[in-house]
Order: sequence, then C-alpha cells, then structure tokens
Amino acid sequence: MQPTGNLHIGNYLGALKNWVRIQNDYECIFCIVDLHAVTVYQDPAALRRKIEEIAALYLAAGIDPTACSIMVQSAVPAHAELSWMLTCVTPIGWLERMTQFKGKSGKQESVGSGLLQYPVLMAADILLYQAGIVPVGEDQAQHLELTRDIAQRFNSLYGETFVVPGTSLPAVGARIMGLDDPTQKMSKSAAGQNHAVALLDPPAAIRKTIMRATTDSNPAVDFDNAGPGVLNLLAIYQAFSGDSDEAMKARFTGMRYGDLKKQVADMTVAHLEPFQQRYREIINQPGYLANVLRQGAARVAPIANQTVQLVKERMGLYVG
Repeated sequence: MQPTGNLHIGNYLGALKNWVRIQNDYECIFCIVDLHAVTVYQDPAALRRKIEEIAALYLAAGIDPTACSIMVQSAVPAHAELSWMLTCVTPIGWLERMTQFKGKSGKQESVGSGLLQYPVLMAADILLYQAGIVPVGEDQAQHLELTRDIAQRFNSLYGETFVVPGTSLPAVGARIMGLDDPTQKMSKSAAGQNHAVALLDPPAAIRKTIMRATTDSNPAVDFDNAGPGVLNLLAIYQAFSGDSDEAMKARFTGMRYGDLKKQVADMTVAHLEPFQQRYREIINQPGYLANVLRQGAARVAPIANQTVQLVKERMGLYVG
C-alpha cells in the first residue's frame, strides 16, 4: 500500500484482513511502497509520518512481523535498480495502454514520467522476489498481467530468469464501495467528505459518515431489489460480523434504513475501537516500528540482491 491518504475500512476488509488470514500459508512480504507515492509530489515530513502510520496499521490489523516481512520499498535499493532494467525491455505502448495511467494523466495538465513508469516499478516489486502469488483485487489485474508480460519478454530475450506470477489469485476480501457514491470503489484519494470511514476515525465521525451513506428509494431493506448503496452497507456489516447470507437476511429484511445504518455504525465502531487501541500502543512504543521495518528489509534484501545479480549477469552488465 502507498503511504498516502488515510487507510479506510475498504482497505481493511478488502485487503488487510485477507493478508492476516494468509500470512502463515505463504512466505509473505508486505511492502509500504513509498517510491510509488512520489510519482506525485509529497511533503517529505508528511510522507515519513505516513510510512510509520501504515506500518503501525499493518501491525494493528494482525500482521505478525515474526511470521512475515514488513518493509519499506525504498529501504531495499534493488527495487529501483531492477525497475530500470525492466524499463529497458518494456515497450512504451504497453505502458500508454494502462487504464490507470490514461485515467490519471487525463486529469492533470502536466504528468511526470514516473506515472508512466509506475507499472514497471510494480512489476519489479513482484519479480524481485520471484513471487508466485500476488494477493490483489480485480482492480490490479491489469498491472499483474503487465508484470507477466514483462517477465515473459525478459525471459525470451535473456533466458529463463523470472518466475511468471500466476493470475489465479487467492480469494480477496469484501469489495467495499464509496458511502457517498456506491458505484465507485472506496478510495484513499477520493475528496468527498462522506466517502469513506478511515481506520483511525473517532467513533462520532464513523457514525456521522455511515448515517449519511447513500441508500435508495425503497422504504426498507429488500434483498431482491436493493440498490448499490444498501448492498454496500450490508456488505460492510457482513464483512465485519462474518454472518452467513441466511443470518443477514433474517436480521435485516424489512428493516428501515435509519436502523440499518445504526447497526452498521455500531458494528464498525465495535471492531475499530480495539484496532485503534492496538495502533496507539504500537505507535507510542519507542523504537519498535523502526526495528520491525529494519528487520523486514534485512530479511528480504538478500533475495532481492540475488535477483538483481542474476538479471545483471543475464543482460551482460558489469557485476565485478
């Protein structure tokens, strides 16, 4: 995840919760991608604070630094080094076709070259560790497919070097939509005041945002004819509670929207309060976060450096 904006319940229910579930089933590396963040200007002091905040949120969610590696992208220089070498084998047309680049560049008068090269850096993040599985959602499927294309092109040019990551992804968590616009996925970068519930929002703010959520013109919950806003509220409740579809229907069928929102708000607050308490304990423990991130980088650096060494040898670069 990028250390920008505020992580929200969509990030938690859609990704973090799933990462915690799979962390003991694979050799996991969880990266805070600060090099991706600086494709647009970031205030340096704010960026450093956000890096620590994201790390603390990973830990508060339940990611175990003794079972997997939590690290900052820029702390392992091999990410940037491999990215350059992959850039040199990636046709520019592949990058110009990327949906995310076309969407973001169309909204800006001036676009930095880093935005165009963003997917190559993402490919380097994956290929650097010879990753077999990348637990991302459908919105990142195009980037993963590009990673496969880059790996296959490099292997074709220079011989078998990279594991081509599988496109069969482990089941991801709930897809949570914006509370103000339930047709759009909840986003850290959205500007709307009532768009998202941030993981560190106080209870009063959580309740206020959820009570203002978009619903539909029906008077009460009707599972057969519910609009996207109502379905989104139900998805949030179910993702936090773990209730079955049958239990959800029994609880909410015919419930008026004000009562639905109150129950969703209560469930969200009940789950985030202990999460926030763990976060405060972690962030206020002197030296702990820095040590976790230092150990994470030290654990993965040998893998990354070995890959870079292999790529240099394949390409004929000087390795000393």
